[in-house]
Amino acid sequence: MARDQIDTQLIESRDELVAWFEEGSKAPNRFRIGTEHEKFPFTLDGLRPIPYEGPGGIRALLEGMQQLNGWEPIMEGETIIGLADTIGGGAISLEPGGQFELSGAPLTSIHETCAEVNSHLEQVREVATPFGLGFLGLGMSPKWTLAETPVMPKGRYRIMANYMPKVGTHGLDMMFRTCTVQVNLDFASEPDMVKKLRVGLALQPVATALFANSPFTEGKPNGFLSFRSEIWRDTDNNRAGMMPFAFEDGMGFERYVDYALDVPMYFIKRGDSYIDVAGSSFRDLLAGRHAAVPGETATVSDWANHLSTIFPEVRLKRYLEMRGADGGPWRKLCALPALWTGLLYDEVSLDAAWELAKGWSAEERQAARDEVPRLGYKATIAGRSMLDVARDVVAIARDGLKRRDMRDSQGRDETRFLDTLDESLSAGKTPADLLLERYHGAWGGSVDPVFVEDAY
Repeated sequence: MARDQIDTQLIESRDELVAWFEEGSKAPNRFRIGTEHEKFPFTLDGLRPIPYEGPGGIRALLEGMQQLNGWEPIMEGETIIGLADTIGGGAISLEPGGQFELSGAPLTSIHETCAEVNSHLEQVREVATPFGLGFLGLGMSPKWTLAETPVMPKGRYRIMANYMPKVGTHGLDMMFRTCTVQVNLDFASEPDMVKKLRVGLALQPVATALFANSPFTEGKPNGFLSFRSEIWRDTDNNRAGMMPFAFEDGMGFERYVDYALDVPMYFIKRGDSYIDVAGSSFRDLLAGRHAAVPGETATVSDWANHLSTIFPEVRLKRYLEMRGADGGPWRKLCALPALWTGLLYDEVSLDAAWELAKGWSAEERQAARDEVPRLGYKATIAGRSMLDVARDVVAIARDGLKRRDMRDSQGRDETRFLDTLDESLSAGKTPADLLLERYHGAWGGSVDPVFVEDAY
């Protein structure tokens, strides 16, 4: 989840909200790639989750990282809740259950974003190892109950945790027991945003299948390949899902603003304090009549923070966030941005991806979204298997990366980051299928070996 914004500029009209999005448009030569990934910290001895306080706790981990990389601490009162790279633009933040997130800097190529991931994981390991801690890349916490999972001391999470059980059955699981990898990509204009949003939404179930990696809950198979994705089907359907309206005529920044205005608020932040306004309307704040802050109108911070509490499969900010993938092992963290960069940052590939998906109806897109968490590659869309569609999608992305022709110091282009997806497609098995094979075979019905074999 994103860091809270600090911008006290007043917003007094819906038109200003629309203009805020429009200002995100960039010339294609300024397009960047921002990769975010979350991971579960655990004790090497006993495979337990990590509390915030204590000699080997999350606070100590953040302080150790701060000493190592010199990033600025992000504070909430006296509590360190993250780190910010004020020069490069990256950040480390905490998810509600202690999941450790790198929000990567905006970078030019997959080579750079993968080097950033590698550097981060090496730093994390250097700090964590003396504490006896490890990190696991999986879409769902495989072992711990909700009661065993620690709660991080962040004000926004307390408000969300109180509200979630009122609007869905899986909100607390989402907050405390899931991890994702996502990529943030730019758009050149409103029409470019709409096209990329539609391709991203239509193909998000494909990404969910390719990266499905959450088949365990509380030590046992949970009946799904991506239980993380299933959780989102009943977390808070007022703010999640496939956004069918995005495919209707007239879609643009205005339509997304109206959607966002209709999503109930969680909180208003003033200084370091969070005011619980869960269920209330941003329209009231915009009009200066919100009961929690009488006489005050909305700020840019209020708007940016509200947008960060909306969770569709693709989220619009001043860029687009691809949100359908489970957290995974090291190689998969570079494959996800490579997939979407190849699809969306090359015009020929973007056209080909839209050609593939444009004939699917809202019902077909939703059916694929509903099937993929359980069935993975065996799901279907418009009469085709997800495995076949995924092969087409990865091939389109590979062609896009070839045309981008961004080379590293050894002369290699970005297509090599898709190799792990080709291996999965050749075998016809998602990462979760392979985990389940090991669970029923070499692991002897225990999830504990995942903390060794799949740890960073």
